[in-house]
This record gives sequence, C-alpha cells and structure tokens, in this order.
Amino acid sequence: MLLSLAYYGNPILRKKAIPIERIDDSIRQLATDMIETMHATNGIGLAANQIGQLLSIFVTCVPIAQDDGTWIDGKDRVFINPKILAYSQEFQVFSEGCLSIPKLFSDVARPESIKIQAMDLDGNVFEETMTGYEATNFMHENDHLNGVLFIDRLHRTERKK
Repeated sequence: MLLSLAYYGNPILRKKAIPIERIDDSIRQLATDMIETMHATNGIGLAANQIGQLLSIFVTCVPIAQDDGTWIDGKDRVFINPKILAYSQEFQVFSEGCLSIPKLFSDVARPESIKIQAMDLDGNVFEETMTGYEATNFMHENDHLNGVLFIDRLHRTERKK
C-alpha cells in the first residue's frame, strides 16, 4: 500500500523516533509499505517519520556504482532501531535530496565510513561497516529518525539559498 509523505514544514519531521520494542506483523507490513512507497516515489531511502510514523525504522535501496561509472539497483534493506557506533575521520561529499523536500539537492559532507548496528525484521541485531554512498544514505535516513534534515547539515550561506 502506498503511504502519504510528510513534507518540509510538517512538525513530525523534527521529532525523534521511538524505538520499536516488538517486531510483529504490523511492523513487517509497515516495512513492506515503506519499500513500496520508496520505489514508487523514486527514492533510495525512507524513514518512518516521513510517512507520519514516529517509529525507529527506515528502509533503503542504495544504487551500486560499477567500475565503468554506471550504477545498478541495490537491494531493499530494513533497519530497525539503528545506531551509528563509529565514524571515520575522513569525509566525503555527495549530492543529497529528500522525498520530504522535493526538487532540492545540495552537496553534503559526511564521514566516509561508519560502523552501524540495527535490527532486521526477524529481530536479529547485526553490525556492519558501511562506506561511500551507502554510508551517506544510512546517515541521511538515520538523521530523519532524530528529527534532522539534510538541509540542517548545510553551511548557513548555502541554507539561505
């Protein structure tokens, strides 16, 4: 089922998400609906507060860069109660956009790699290291769960534009 998006100015986008205590059929259905909505809106990530739910869950489908400079579709992933455990000291810059702020894109500097922890839909807690665009996407979606938008990460002169 396609879900309605919350857009810039909606107060829910500035609220901190609540941890999910139990994974049940309603959470599994929410994840399925979020993935469907993400693809239908040509997104590569979607956090629960972007669809009006203050729950600590986001979904991603990050494209994968190929050696020839092209990109292929990534796989759908679900992150429940995600945390960033460590950040690299090196930074990278990618152009970011947001389904909740249509048609606005800007370069954002973020750590090049991160170590994360999250839970999957089976309740398994996992850790992994992410780099590149995948790391940037994870940080962008995780920011949403903390009430932070990518425009908050821009230099104040860039934000005024």
